[in-house]
Amino acid sequence: MSQDLADLLFPSSPRVEAILAQYPARGLAQGALVTRFAPSPTGFVHIGSIYIAMIDWLLAHQTGGVFILRIEDTDQKRQIERALEDIVQYLAAFGLDPDEGLAIVDGAIAERGAYGPYVQSERRTIYGAFAKQLVASGWAYPSFQTEEELLALRRRQELANTGTGYYGPWAEDRGLTFAEVQEKLAGGQPFVIRVRAPYPNPEKAVIDDAIRGRLEIPGNEIDHVLLKSDGLPTYHLAVVADDVLMGVNRAIRGEEWLGTLPLHVQLYQALGLPMPIFAHIAPIAKTEGNAKRKLSKRKDPEANVAYYFAQGYPIQAVLEYLLNIADSGFEDWRSKNPESPLVEYPLSLRRMPVSMAMFDLQKLNSISREVIAGYSPDALLQQVLTWADEYSPDLSRWLHADLDYARAAVNIGRGDTPPRKDLTVWSDAEREHGYFFDECFARSLADEGYKFPSLADADMLLILDYCLQDMAAVEQKGKDAWL
Repeated sequence: MSQDLADLLFPSSPRVEAILAQYPARGLAQGALVTRFAPSPTGFVHIGSIYIAMIDWLLAHQTGGVFILRIEDTDQKRQIERALEDIVQYLAAFGLDPDEGLAIVDGAIAERGAYGPYVQSERRTIYGAFAKQLVASGWAYPSFQTEEELLALRRRQELANTGTGYYGPWAEDRGLTFAEVQEKLAGGQPFVIRVRAPYPNPEKAVIDDAIRGRLEIPGNEIDHVLLKSDGLPTYHLAVVADDVLMGVNRAIRGEEWLGTLPLHVQLYQALGLPMPIFAHIAPIAKTEGNAKRKLSKRKDPEANVAYYFAQGYPIQAVLEYLLNIADSGFEDWRSKNPESPLVEYPLSLRRMPVSMAMFDLQKLNSISREVIAGYSPDALLQQVLTWADEYSPDLSRWLHADLDYARAAVNIGRGDTPPRKDLTVWSDAEREHGYFFDECFARSLADEGYKFPSLADADMLLILDYCLQDMAAVEQKGKDAWL
């Protein structure tokens, strides 16, 4: 009956074997890692997403493998405008361009790679084929219950003081006959596809996690939804199908997915497909009082990647800090290899923390000052200009008015040993160097309560103009002493 049921539910879906034939093995060298960053376009880009993407990118590029960007957009009700574009553009800004998937090509977002489509909503046929095979093998079945019926079921479970969920004796559609399914389909009733999980399930899901070592978790007993009534998959079916077809052999994801691991192991076994090596990363966290908590999208502005661009943190500083909390060996390596690019660092998943990775802005600020101190005058000015052009129109106007003058101003003291480390972020430039520009200097005096009948005739500004003719005078005495 299972095959007949599968043909009834998915009359036009191809067989999984035909789908697999369209995605041949990659033929990479032994040890090459294929990783994927698979965000959902349902909110702003979290700094934790860049953290995982950086790890994916480094491991793939250090081993001669492939880094994939896959967009998981099956929850289309929660999508927000421009979220997909932000994902692609922020990856590009951090230098984490994917080898496959959506990327900026010739100034526009385009798809590249031979294992796509890389947007899940464009892969419906693929998920239908996998769902069909699970039904045909008896591992899945259609469920026609409405939201109201499911809510009523939950209330009965609560009254009976049993575990909530769709499972075992509570899975009312699990025992539908072929004729009953035919009747419901003829009546136009929408349905979902659920996994038929063993109940009770004495088996454990066992994996060797690349970060946490051997894990043994109680096997799945819940009949989770795999395919929704709109034909789009849930995360569970999509991630299994896509990782297999795209040849992913290191599935790096947040530890919040540990709870679904038994279901995913169950699906790999039911489909008879090879499972990647999982690596479940601890979340980025911060201290609040005496407690630790995950970096919050609602409470913490630094959770949003846009924060680092608005403040003006150098990209390199953010990446160096993230790598510092990802791998305990990085800080010592950096001190011995101050000029080496990050891709040369031998990142190890085994050295990654298994508990919350603590986020410390003060440590990031310290790294950022060191990074900025190493910039040449031209590079420093260019970075400040790039930031100011987008975030500070006044500073941008003052700098562009006389670039040679601006370069001389920001370079004072940079040839010293050790060099000046007064800039933590590019937005500090106005405070640290703005007094070299008449309008900015006058504004700062006004902010502190100084008032002039005519700024153009003010003696203080004449003195400033005179002193700035000889930068060495300012450099010798220091800004604060001169003022």
